Order: sequence, then C-alpha cells, then structure tokens
Amino acid sequence: MKISTVQQMRNMDREAIEDYGIAEDLLMENAGQAACTALQRLQPVSGRRVAIFCGIGNNGGDGLVLARKLHALGAEVRLFLLGDPSRFQGAARRNHAIVQRLNLNMETIPSADGLGEELTRWDILVDAIFGTGLSRPVEGLYEQVITLMNRSGRPILSLDIPSGVSGDSGLIMGTAVQATATVTLGLPKIGNFLHPGFVMGGRLYVSHLSFPRALTEDPRLRVSVNNPPPLPPRAADGHKSSFGQALFVAGAAGYLGAPRLAALAFLKAGGGYSRLAAPESLVPFLAVQAGEIVFIPQRQTSTGNLALCNREALLELAASQDFVVIGPGTSLDPESQQLMRTLVEQIEGPLLVDGDGLTALGSDCQRLAGRRGPTVLTPHMGEMARLTGLSIEALIRDRIPVVRQTAQQTRSVIVLKGPHSLIATPEGEVFINPSGNSGLGSAGTGDVLTGTIAAAFGLGLPFIEAICKGVFLHGLAGDLAALAIGEDGMSAEDVLRHLPEALRADRHGLPETLARRYAIPCLD
Repeated sequence: MKISTVQQMRNMDREAIEDYGIAEDLLMENAGQAACTALQRLQPVSGRRVAIFCGIGNNGGDGLVLARKLHALGAEVRLFLLGDPSRFQGAARRNHAIVQRLNLNMETIPSADGLGEELTRWDILVDAIFGTGLSRPVEGLYEQVITLMNRSGRPILSLDIPSGVSGDSGLIMGTAVQATATVTLGLPKIGNFLHPGFVMGGRLYVSHLSFPRALTEDPRLRVSVNNPPPLPPRAADGHKSSFGQALFVAGAAGYLGAPRLAALAFLKAGGGYSRLAAPESLVPFLAVQAGEIVFIPQRQTSTGNLALCNREALLELAASQDFVVIGPGTSLDPESQQLMRTLVEQIEGPLLVDGDGLTALGSDCQRLAGRRGPTVLTPHMGEMARLTGLSIEALIRDRIPVVRQTAQQTRSVIVLKGPHSLIATPEGEVFINPSGNSGLGSAGTGDVLTGTIAAAFGLGLPFIEAICKGVFLHGLAGDLAALAIGEDGMSAEDVLRHLPEALRADRHGLPETLARRYAIPCLD
C-alpha cells in the first residue's frame, strides 16, 4: 500500500475534484461514512453516547458528517466545536448547516472548564480537531481539550491522524491525542507509521474515499508499506550451495558476539553455506559456540583485530561468494578500519556494510557510488547521523527525505534500523517495515539482521526484494520471540532462535495476532 505526505494528499484531493469531477461534498461524505464504519468496529453505536470534538477545517467537517450518521443509527451525539463555526468553508460549511437543521446537540466551547467531568458522561470520544492540517505546536484550548480527552479513560477514534501528530514526520507537536483507533483517509500518511505518531494512533484503518486507483497507486508516490514478495520454494534436491554462500568479515578482540550472530543468522534464516573470516585468536572460542559455521582464521594486529595484510586473500575469497557482509564487531582499530574501506571499494559482488564497517566509511560514504556491485548499508540512527553529518534530532525530523537522498547519492540501499525500519533504494523508493518491536532494541539484533538479509538473497530473491524480505523476517522473528517470552529481556539470541519459525510463518501463514497487527483494513 502506498503512503503519502500531507501535500501529496492535498494534491490528490484537488485532482479528484478538478480532474475527475468527484464533488468535495462526496469526498467528505465518504470520510464521515468511513469514520462511522470504524466506530462500529470499536463497539455498537446504537444507544451509545458519542462526543465529537471538531476543529473548523475539513477534519471538523468530517466529524459533522459522522455526527449525523451516528444520529441516524440511534446514537446520542454531542458536538463540541473548537473555534468559530462561521469560519467553516465549502463542504464543511454545508455540513454544519445540515447539522443545525437536524437540531443536534452542538456547542462552541470557549474554555475547557468543567469539560473533564462532562466527558465522564460519554461512552466514546471522537477526535476531528486537526487531522493533518496542523502546522504549529498545540497550545491553549486545544492542548487542554486533548489532555482531558486522554485522561478520560474513554475509547477515542481519531479521523485521519491523531490531532497533534505531524502527518509528515510522526512527531508530536506539543501534545497529541492517544487514540484507540484511527481511520486515515485517502491513503495512510507518513505520520501514521513513524514513531511516536504510530503508537498514538491505535488500530489503523484506511478508506480510499472512492479515489480512482490512478491516484492511490500513482507511481509518483514513492513511499510504501514493506510488503515483500514470497520466498522462492526450496528445491527438494537442493544442497548447501543451492541456498547461497555468504562470507562474513567480522569480529575483533572482545567482540565475539557480533560475528557469531551474523554468520549463524544466515543459516537460521535458510542460507546454505556460511563462512566467517575472523581474527585467528577468536576462532577456537567461536567454533565451540557455532560449529555449523566454516571459519577462515585471519591474521591479526598486536591488539587482536583484523590486520590489513588479509586484504588480498579476502578479496579472492569474496569473489567466489554470492554475498559478503563486512563490519559486525570489527572494532575501531585504525588498521582494521582501513581494511574495511579497502574491501568496500574493491569487492565487486553484492555487499552489506554494517557496524564498524559503517564507522570506517564515516561521512565519506560517497565512495560507495563507484562500486560495481550492489550495496546495502544497515545503520542505526547514530550511525546514520555520522554518515550524513546531521544531528540525530535533525535526522528524526526528516527521516524519509534524508534516507532517500543518501540512498540516491551513494547508489546504495539504506536500511535505517529502528522502530518501523526504513528501506530506501537508489531509485528513490522508500518502504516502511511493519514488523518488529522494542525488544529488538538490544545489542546484537542488528547483527542477526545482516545474516537474515544475506539469507534472503541466497534463497533466490533479487537484491532489493531480498533486503525488504530480510528486514521483514527479522522483525517477524522478533515479534514471534515477544509472543513467546515478552519484549522485556528479549535478546539477539531469542531473535536468532525464532528465525526458522519466522520463515515457516512467512511461507505458510502468520499467527492471527500478527496477521491482524500487520494488516491495514480498508473500510471501502
């Protein structure tokens, strides 16, 4: 499913009206009907008391349509207007006039005095205050009303996006509604998916508002939900080379976990032959923990890290592999860092750079643009900030534009790890991944991701599709682990252990809990 920016949605509204002749009133009617359907999914509305808070823009107009539909279904409705109703325009103004003729209970509230007690009388609250029309921090009466709504303990339905959440960044603009459910209109907005806005929205529904598919599937919309294709079936007569061969250049003195997790994840995620090039002093310890891996002992520096003199042998070995991963736990040793830079420039096949390999690139990641083979980088926020020279705060504000631009400049696929990881391609496409949870925020889970991506490629998916599938499977394994043991205390080892189950679920059907969580029900 495509995801839009706020401006793209405004353009779609305009094109629907001007180019396709779809009346503004019909679009608002469809929005109100979608909200009514979503509300009925929360609980039956007949006989219920529903309080609707309306701003004076089109989001408020959608709330007015909802009010009369709920009234027709037998609900007791009260409308609270936050602003001067004479400022309603277009379809919102016309719907305000209809509600007046219906003589529904409607008032303009000048202050929040007594509102907290009033809200205890109502079964359901509806947020039709701002939608995506917010351009500055919430304050004054709006802040007071949103705070009281959140404190009420009542279920809340938000229209389009919880009021107070930025539609383009997912950031909270001072304060925001904590919704039980959100019905987003036309298409999901970026702020519906990026944290912290995502968690403010509750259960997400979408209505296309009868927009033509030419609008909702417009190729100019370059952000989508990560929904990768199925894995190819495993060949019944396959052998270890049939499912991919990967080389991991990883490990350093004191860093035994990262190389083991990465190389073993390749096997646990369905890969066939995993080779690990690590400092020779580490190999005996790693072999005890992961005998399935083929070890390639490497000469090391006096401090126990990968030495630069391994370069030629590693380049020769890399040329025979389907996929190469460099960087997990390779340390900040200057000689090892130089080795990483050299390998990045001279390896010609598919390459993933992670961890200390990203540190070796620093802000000089432009060198990647000259690589012959395809490249994927898997930074977390801190590493992405170093690659781009931006502060983490600036990066969070503009995650999607920054990750897209970096992917295009470096001609690499960028996986920006975090809650709802982003995958950006050199062609400008960005995918937002729906799987994963806070339990993945622990040391070593990124190393498991590198092996999972390499395995998806080894199983036969094209490069970009393999990256998308690897990111999804990694998050799915984390979600399965969380179902089994909870998010607290979940470790990379737990994610590793659930990778085979994640592949089975992906091939044969997700658990109902996760299938429901990943889906975005369409109310049309």
